[in-house]
Amino acid sequence: MDTPEAGAATGAVSRRDAGRTPPREVRAAEAGGAAPAGFPPVAEPQVALVGCTVFADPGWFPEWKTDGGGDAARLIEFAGRLCYMSFANPLGRTNRGYVENLLRQRHFSVIEHASVSVAVRGVSRSLTHELVRHRHFSFSQLSQRFVNEEEAAVVLPGEIRRAGLDGDALAAAAQAQQAYRQLAASLERGLRARVADRVARRKMARQAARAVLPNMTETMIVVSGNLRAWAGFLKKRGAPEAEPEIRGLALLVHPLLLRVAPEVFEHFRVCELEGVGWVLQTDIDFE
Repeated sequence: MDTPEAGAATGAVSRRDAGRTPPREVRAAEAGGAAPAGFPPVAEPQVALVGCTVFADPGWFPEWKTDGGGDAARLIEFAGRLCYMSFANPLGRTNRGYVENLLRQRHFSVIEHASVSVAVRGVSRSLTHELVRHRHFSFSQLSQRFVNEEEAAVVLPGEIRRAGLDGDALAAAAQAQQAYRQLAASLERGLRARVADRVARRKMARQAARAVLPNMTETMIVVSGNLRAWAGFLKKRGAPEAEPEIRGLALLVHPLLLRVAPEVFEHFRVCELEGVGWVLQTDIDFE
């Protein structure tokens, strides 16, 4: 059976790019974008690698020779060998074998030196409420105080789609957006008498009106973290018990991380569980 594959590390990875057989929770929104007239558009998630660590060998240890291909792997090996001054490689390990041994020994601090930044769009506010609980990440998220959300797209949960309740959910979202539109306009008019600055008025109106927007509203976010933080995210959010939308995000991010540091992230296996769908599993306790 085919499984999701690694996408291009330097470009955007959409649900379709995740593999020949996308995860079920991913596959559910393949028709995203089209919506009946008068309803908000339906978004589908996309992720893109926007930054990662570059290793610069200081040249302090000329005896060190490594076959590590990626910057992350070379940095991990350098940090590990510095701890034990084993740059002469007395055991003759390859870079991959050395990193493997570090992980098996639970020497996770060395993988914290390398980091990855990912841009995400087409996910719901419900998802980012869970995502920001990963406190070792850094976040920059679309601001509803400054951005007009009158025509924002929405993200439909897989359960709603499978139950055939798309129309009900989209109608509710359309009503919420209409209320937002009316509130923002009324609030901005009412503020004219005491707030001279137009930009300030608009921000004040939108920050109040956003209270009526649903959790299904699409958002965008940039997430940065070291490799240990990303491994912890995949372990928790790729698990069978994870909420399906954020599990789908973990499955999309995994190929990007594989491209940056396969020596670390090849320890996550993509597999399909009956009654659940695609999940990520690992035998290393990344905690």
